[in-house]
Amino acid sequence: MTSSKHFSVTVRVWRQAGPAEPGKMVSYRVKDISPDMSFLEMLDILNDELIKKGETPIAFESDCREGICGSCGLVVNGDVHGPDEHSTVCQLHMRRFRDGDVITVEPWRVKAFPVLKDLVVDRSALDRMIAAGGFISVNTGAAPEANSIPVEKDKAEEAMDAAACIGCGACVAACPNGAAMLFTGAKISQLALLPQGGPERSARALNMVAAMDKQGFGNCTNEYECEAVCPKEVKVANIARMNREFLLANLLSKK
Repeated sequence: MTSSKHFSVTVRVWRQAGPAEPGKMVSYRVKDISPDMSFLEMLDILNDELIKKGETPIAFESDCREGICGSCGLVVNGDVHGPDEHSTVCQLHMRRFRDGDVITVEPWRVKAFPVLKDLVVDRSALDRMIAAGGFISVNTGAAPEANSIPVEKDKAEEAMDAAACIGCGACVAACPNGAAMLFTGAKISQLALLPQGGPERSARALNMVAAMDKQGFGNCTNEYECEAVCPKEVKVANIARMNREFLLANLLSKK
């Protein structure tokens, strides 16, 4: 850790003009950094300096900057979302670094997430998986009374834990196989555990797993890297539930 005194760092950033363009690491010196500054604020300052020099600013994603949306996904010094456990890049502060440090910043390195520009990747593969089955079909109208469909407390809590997934893709980026099974398992689990998800339960498991394979994600080999980096601490037990749901749906489809 560093003190409250301002300091300087060297940032090595992946620069890539477009999906079909070659990329390379480029180093920049960033001065007068406050330890209370967030990592993304540091990148903002760097971009301001680049714009003043007439250079192209570094493209990176962010939205809420409160650890809610997960759009800020980056690899910082080889760590998905940075060195802090179970957090997002926007929650990372510069106090985690020292004066003179060299910080390497890269995009997600996943086949299913092609680089669009610099640190921005295309994560629409996750959206296509949700479109394949991560929903329930209901009639529109007034919301039903909250207690009209009783749900056991433990099931409700498990469903909420699975629903906490923000779809950032960190689990995919951390997996040596580029697997999206934690994400898929969480989305299948949150609905399989609730009565509302019952009517489409089998179709959901079959369709989402098929979509996952179609997007080019790898397979799970129980590395547990996905759970280790998940900002919302989604558990790998959801992968086991997904496998059970898929096997049962396969059996039912053959009857």
